[in-house]
Amino acid sequence: MTRAVRRATLRDVAERAGVSTSTASLVFSGKGPVAEATARRVRTAATDLGFSGPDPLASSLRHGRVGTVAVVVEAPLRSAFRDPFALAVLDGLSEELDATGRSMLLVAQQPEDPARAVDQLATQAVDAAVFPLCGVGDNPLVAHLTARGVPLVGSGSPLDPGVVHVRTDEEVAIGLTTRHVLGLGHSRLAHVSMQLSPGARTAQVTPEDVAAGMYPDASGRARGFLELAPGSPVVQTAELTVGAGEAAGRMLLDVPAAERPTAVVCQADLLAAGVLRAAAALGLNVPGDLSVTGFDGVDLPWSDATLTTVLQPGVDKGRALGRMVRRRLDGEVVADEPFPVSLRVGTTTAPPRG
Repeated sequence: MTRAVRRATLRDVAERAGVSTSTASLVFSGKGPVAEATARRVRTAATDLGFSGPDPLASSLRHGRVGTVAVVVEAPLRSAFRDPFALAVLDGLSEELDATGRSMLLVAQQPEDPARAVDQLATQAVDAAVFPLCGVGDNPLVAHLTARGVPLVGSGSPLDPGVVHVRTDEEVAIGLTTRHVLGLGHSRLAHVSMQLSPGARTAQVTPEDVAAGMYPDASGRARGFLELAPGSPVVQTAELTVGAGEAAGRMLLDVPAAERPTAVVCQADLLAAGVLRAAAALGLNVPGDLSVTGFDGVDLPWSDATLTTVLQPGVDKGRALGRMVRRRLDGEVVADEPFPVSLRVGTTTAPPRG
């Protein structure tokens, strides 16, 4: 049996030449300031490996459009498909792109190997790229796609001047629920955070951990909470699931009553649902013994409670991202746009007992 020979990738070339994948990409695009000696090493490595170039369709499509927009999900796709907010954003984005005759190319960028996505997109012709969900501030795809002249749109990350955003002010947004429970009279608060950095485990974190967080949305929300409730415990979760929220809730609530928070401010509705589950398992009444808040405003059909939360309509956000892509492809000069959120007061918050 003949074994198929694996085609060399842009990363193979970069490793052989002793440069970064982004530098190798710049050499092939011809649009970056790369020293001639470095460029020569990259071209020699490409010849040795039989690598013909990162985008063989680019020259024939340089003056046209392929009708495809790369949608980068900075996590395994199963994680996005389990998150109702993420699905709503993707739904709104696909609706807007479809209305303009464009299709989506979903790219799952694994947090443990983000550079692999450069190879995945190196041979794909795309009109634009969108980063619609949670992601790290520094993404290797940005340099690669910018070098190819691909317009980039995000929802708060990556943090790069070449990316324009539909941006939620995370610190102000989390302040809506934090100020709400403070206004009800709560003084013992706690916070359940999404992952602050890739590979995190469910554990209590320090303000220094928050400051060093690599995910702008999670670290921004945690900073906003701590500014209003300094010294309060913060637990980050290993993943964005109800189960992870329950584990975090148990860490905060399964303590002596005098030490237990009377209000838990969560960074996502799924995490808040987990805290509600933990409270029920420990015999705590919500909102009598404990107030709980969320973020996003997604439907939780399995819960009888109406969660007090930050309303961030996912479909509307996806549509806004799609409109920004269209405007960029139409040649408009586009700046960051704020995305409005609001507070919904439900049945999961009340003044503390006594």
